[in-house]
Amino acid sequence: MSHKHLKEAFVSNLNGTSLLEISLGLSLAPLCLLCRGLLLVLYHLHCRKPLSSRKYSLLLDFLVLVSPLVFSCTVLSPVLFVVPATLAAFCAGIFSKIYSQRKHETKVPFRQLVKDFQETYLDPEYVPAITVFRVFINVLTSISILAVDFPQYPRRYAKAETYGTGVMDFGVGAFIFGNALVCPEVRQKSYVTQSKFSSLARQFFSVWPLIFLGVGRLLSVKSIEYHEHTSEYGVHWNFFFTLAFVRLAASLLLATFPKNKSWIVAINLAVLYQLILNTTSLKMFILHGSNGGDSRVGFLNANREGLLSLFGYLAIYMASVQVGLCLLKCRNSVKGWIEAVCFLLLTVLLLFLLLHVSQAYVDPVSRRMANLSYCIWVLAHCLTFLAWFVVTDLMLVFTKLLVKGARVPCCWNIVQSPHTSKKQETEAVPVGGEGICLISAINKNQLLFFLLANVMTGALNMLIDTIHSNTAFTLCILHFYMFFNCLIMFMLHTKNIVLKFW
Repeated sequence: MSHKHLKEAFVSNLNGTSLLEISLGLSLAPLCLLCRGLLLVLYHLHCRKPLSSRKYSLLLDFLVLVSPLVFSCTVLSPVLFVVPATLAAFCAGIFSKIYSQRKHETKVPFRQLVKDFQETYLDPEYVPAITVFRVFINVLTSISILAVDFPQYPRRYAKAETYGTGVMDFGVGAFIFGNALVCPEVRQKSYVTQSKFSSLARQFFSVWPLIFLGVGRLLSVKSIEYHEHTSEYGVHWNFFFTLAFVRLAASLLLATFPKNKSWIVAINLAVLYQLILNTTSLKMFILHGSNGGDSRVGFLNANREGLLSLFGYLAIYMASVQVGLCLLKCRNSVKGWIEAVCFLLLTVLLLFLLLHVSQAYVDPVSRRMANLSYCIWVLAHCLTFLAWFVVTDLMLVFTKLLVKGARVPCCWNIVQSPHTSKKQETEAVPVGGEGICLISAINKNQLLFFLLANVMTGALNMLIDTIHSNTAFTLCILHFYMFFNCLIMFMLHTKNIVLKFW
């Protein structure tokens, strides 16, 4: 067997992992974010000033936000159930230290602190959980696309062949979800009048880089005979094409139907697509080709997974537009966001119940088809991930109330606390203060970060025999790869360079 076929076999015929393990894995990023925030508040408490060194900020962010994720999907994967508990205990210890060492004048009873916390007003124009969600999905995807080629990355985390829930199966849907959260239709203010034609034309223009990247990936993969898993999207199709066409189709639907009814469109799309899968020969065509023998003759046959899964991804996108509208609804108090989190968690519970019914009586989760169960699964876990980030931000807001002047990048700014006048702000954001943050750096150039990760993954796979690498070498390569990507984004951010011109 050639080296190319060996690598293709290494990521083929897999069945995924359990829903519980994926949920536990997704809790790591919010816990890392909480840990980073608490460490910054503790530093401010001891040094009476925020961490201002860019070098140490990058190092702290990488070691706390990125490195634990690399370890958790490699050497710590056998004990993954212990990792969130360990991180939570560490965060509890830091918070206890902050709470006990805060200044004497702020030592009010805990019950009063909670009451003040609920009455605190936040910046209504900025929802940090959305930014953090999109960045961490990008980071987790970038880690996985290279790590999957090493033996230390568990095979159960890789994409499932036909049915199953692998970590990488979730990443594809979560990428679609994250893009929909910040699409132009969601970000457009209700009082701004804009013709649907101009909005649609702008969206058509904005997807050309994705088409260009899709064509570039196709040509490069074919020219160097790079290993590829054909049943993921097909012979010629790839995720860049999927993302571009989903955005175009969603723009057409949002120009036709009211955007606040996008959830209805999503339900109709997902259910109708599943009905067609179950009542026609479409499912057999996707899985086995037109001749039943996995034929790849003809464009539709060759790319059937990528083309037909567009319906499922479009349903996820439309549902995510509704989530984005809900999250960006003006809420300026902590109490309002606690209510929003409760609503999110109730929705998550309902979705998991629907997932159980769908898997038992309709069809198991299949990323390859992007069927109804897959859509429900992706939405349930994405909403869980988002809810954890909102809770993390609220916990950091509570902690910042204990230490006057403490700042945490990519966290809510306190506009007004119960003990300040309406004209006085409790937290002034310094010029460039938000800039010393790896999350902000990646957020400014997300597409470039993803593209750089893809290019480096290809280069490292060509240079290294990943399948036979030992553990120490694997960890070194993965850390070097992620640090290089993060360093490039950080350097661009410090120079205020955004490589986006479309």
